[in-house]
Amino acid sequence: MPQKEQPIEPIQISALNQYVFCPRRCALMYVDGIWHDNEHTALGTMLHDRSDAPGYETDGDVKVLRALPLYSFRYGLSGKADIVEIRRGEPTPVEYKKGRRRRFENDDVQLCAQAFCLEEMYRTEVPSGYIYHAASKRRREVLFDWRLRAETERAIAAVRELMATKRIPPAVLAPRCDGCSLRVSCLPEITGVVKASIYEDYRRMIWAE
Repeated sequence: MPQKEQPIEPIQISALNQYVFCPRRCALMYVDGIWHDNEHTALGTMLHDRSDAPGYETDGDVKVLRALPLYSFRYGLSGKADIVEIRRGEPTPVEYKKGRRRRFENDDVQLCAQAFCLEEMYRTEVPSGYIYHAASKRRREVLFDWRLRAETERAIAAVRELMATKRIPPAVLAPRCDGCSLRVSCLPEITGVVKASIYEDYRRMIWAE
């Protein structure tokens, strides 16, 4: 009699965002369990206060779901969407961020992972979503094209390997360290090689196909 396939141990969607932004930050948070608040994280928490309250409302022909739990058995993901807008039965994820758009794609990867979950939960294709940037009071459309989907799948695999190996990536001082709430624990000036170019080499190695 064939053995029943074991479910994949789920990883948090939020871990993907942290990993794409900084693999070491992700490891400190989700492997070592280290977390510190600063003004940036506090503002982010305040922004999410309303969307984190579960519930729904209607706006014309749009149903707005807040704090919707998400899952994907295929990818082994779990998490929560800030907002999911339902139009004619089709879901669209909306993520709230406190700042302006940054050049990093960590927020886009997080949103795409939410789309993976919604596609499985609603059994439909989710072609795009939105990120609302509180600093500019605008929301930006994110297309879930093949490139972003492939990058998100690579991030899922990388985070899963990090969780399995418990490996903490090296500390490297880079511009993104400014404002990081974990800088006091990471100590990139002391514990790592302090050239940002080495960090970029590390990222290219991780994301190489």
